[in-house]
Amino acid sequence: MYRQHFGMAQIPFSLTPNTEFFFGLAPHVEALQVLQTALQTGEGFIKVIGEVGTGKTLICRKLLNDIPARFHCAYLPNPYLTPAELRWAVALELGLKYSANIDQQQLTSLIQQQLIALSAHGHSIILVLDEAQALPDDSLEALRLFTNLETESRKLLQVVLFAQPELDERLSLKQFRQLRQRITFSYRLRPLTIDETAAYLTHRLHIAGYQGTALFSPSGCRRIAKAARGIPRLINILSHKALLLAFGEGASQVQPRHIRAAINDTEDAGSELRRPRWWLAGVATLSVLSIAVWSWLSGALV
Repeated sequence: MYRQHFGMAQIPFSLTPNTEFFFGLAPHVEALQVLQTALQTGEGFIKVIGEVGTGKTLICRKLLNDIPARFHCAYLPNPYLTPAELRWAVALELGLKYSANIDQQQLTSLIQQQLIALSAHGHSIILVLDEAQALPDDSLEALRLFTNLETESRKLLQVVLFAQPELDERLSLKQFRQLRQRITFSYRLRPLTIDETAAYLTHRLHIAGYQGTALFSPSGCRRIAKAARGIPRLINILSHKALLLAFGEGASQVQPRHIRAAINDTEDAGSELRRPRWWLAGVATLSVLSIAVWSWLSGALV
């Protein structure tokens, strides 16, 4: 892989959300500020909406890592659950021990008792759901009913939803008006600008351990930003492929041809230079061959 070729300690553009690479870009910092402000109020639903690849899961993990100790978090990374499964999952996250043969009413009662006990010990309880657009309709209603659990002075549970825009489309329906009215804070992630993309690339390369001259030229950063439409996941994919191609040629910097090939090899990237599919197959084959040849030559010269 190109890591050693460019003198890096780790791969800079992995698709795995890693908070070590978190960069304080405006949309991500603003989202975290909204979340932190909302959690201080102690009421209602909080919603963060973003297109695929805009960094929702990274922000979610950053929130969970940095949240003050007084908050008790229940985290559901995959909320494609029936109402019953949702209750069981919440009970498990709250640390409840229960018999498998209790009914749903008893389970709800146990959850409420646990919430009261945690609250009495000074905890604020938060239920965090990633990919919340996957919640079935009846589970969304069950989620709303959770927020009916309260004392005389405060709600026992806050809910934070990270979701794709499809959730907003569903919440606009009349049947969800009660849930919609309980969303007290909301934030929509925007794509990165060209300048933010350039800073993002530099930051990730620095965290990965790169210390040489700029690998991506200003024009290269612009091309990546435009082709990726400012979406961090696509920026990572294009940058990773461009570095692979540069490594395959033994180049010390990413050239325009490497970025063009990376764009044409990525189906979801937008480019006026997109080639026919037969050409893409040729690029992929040449890329693999060039990497293999360079790896063989590097081994032979050791």
